[in-house]
Amino acid sequence: MEIGRVIGSVWATKKDENLRGQKLVVLKILQDKYKEKDDIVVATDIIGAGVDDLVLVSRGTGARHATGNENAPVDMAVIGIVDSIEINENVNGGNV
Repeated sequence: MEIGRVIGSVWATKKDENLRGQKLVVLKILQDKYKEKDDIVVATDIIGAGVDDLVLVSRGTGARHATGNENAPVDMAVIGIVDSIEINENVNGGNV
C-alpha cells in the first residue's frame, strides 16, 4: 500500500464496461510525510474520498479485489482515508 493525496477527478464518457459506476480520482503519491512525487496517477475510488484527502492506495490484484469486480481493468484503488500519520523520525529517515 501507499499513501497519496487526491488532487482531482477524471470523467470518461466512453470507458470499459467493467468501469461503469466507478469513480476515478487523480492522485499524487507521497514520497515522504511532507513531499509528493512529481507523477500523477489515476485510481478507482471505492470509498468516496474528496480533493485534498490523504488516502491509502492499493495496487495490482489487491486493487481489483477491492473493487469487487475481478474483470475491472483496475491497477490502483483508493481503499481508505487517512486521518493522521505518525512517523518516528529516527527510523528510516522519516520516509513513508
